[in-house]
Amino acid sequence: MRFSMAKLATLTLAGVLLAFPAAAQPKSLTLGTASVGGVFAVYGQVWANIAADAIKVPISTRQTDGPNHNIILTETKQVDLGMTTMGVALQAWKGEGAWTQGRKFQSIRAIFPMYDTMFHFTALQKSGIKSVSQLAGKNLGVGPRAGTPGTYLPLMMEALGIKVAAIRNGGASDMTSQLGDGLIDVFGFAAGLPFPAYSEAEASHSVNFFSFTKEQIATLKQKMPELSDATIPKGTYRTLTEDQQTVGVYNFAIAHKDISDDIVYGIVKAVMENNPRMVQGHAAAKDTLPKNVDKNTFLPFHPGAVKYFEEKGFKIPANLRG
Repeated sequence: MRFSMAKLATLTLAGVLLAFPAAAQPKSLTLGTASVGGVFAVYGQVWANIAADAIKVPISTRQTDGPNHNIILTETKQVDLGMTTMGVALQAWKGEGAWTQGRKFQSIRAIFPMYDTMFHFTALQKSGIKSVSQLAGKNLGVGPRAGTPGTYLPLMMEALGIKVAAIRNGGASDMTSQLGDGLIDVFGFAAGLPFPAYSEAEASHSVNFFSFTKEQIATLKQKMPELSDATIPKGTYRTLTEDQQTVGVYNFAIAHKDISDDIVYGIVKAVMENNPRMVQGHAAAKDTLPKNVDKNTFLPFHPGAVKYFEEKGFKIPANLRG
């Protein structure tokens, strides 16, 4: 079958020439990421570039406050694409969690698995703080209010019965500066590894890295079943000499349900089939693999994503076909 250039836009992915109706090609797309110093900001720019090269549509990134904000922006079509942790996405889908104000965000669709987000903490060595229990009465920085740590860490402190003096919000780099200046005692975060702002803190100061105890992990998982066991490997940071056990929540890229199936298919194909380039951009992308599609158990996949994963032999359950 023959097509004129006026009627078709073409793109090449992994050596395969795909032809899409020109009408399906948007002029540009926007991806919501997070604050400077966070993994989303770095990782998001990497996959935006890879996908844009493949689909021949510019994808710009927009700095946001993180997962909650990305969901709101995607739902309301202020951005086309976003990234979120699945715990936050579950709150959004059900309209639970104070930040949702009872609204259900059900125009978002999962498109591909990203990586595990792991909760951990850092404090200046001179503070003597080496455990979560020592956070009682201290000022705790948790990053942007609408981010995963901004959402979860206050709830985690409550679940563990730890009364901090204050919860402080701000961009990741700002939190690092506040830690160094003594405005916060501890900076807690949840991110893919390594977390750039923690590496920045380690480069400038003598710091301790720590996480939850086995008993604290059990309590958190009982109260928040979306959490799963996770390990921060030794060597993730220069001074981290032992593995640290913690909890995490998986991340997925999302899109608004109204984006064309062909565009989403092209984005997913580009990201899933360029893992070495993804890892070169950020080490957390080592888990950005098709096999991790099963980390999503509740959020419907965009039809374009369903098409790609099922072509690769990954069956998407009927309840997740969006």
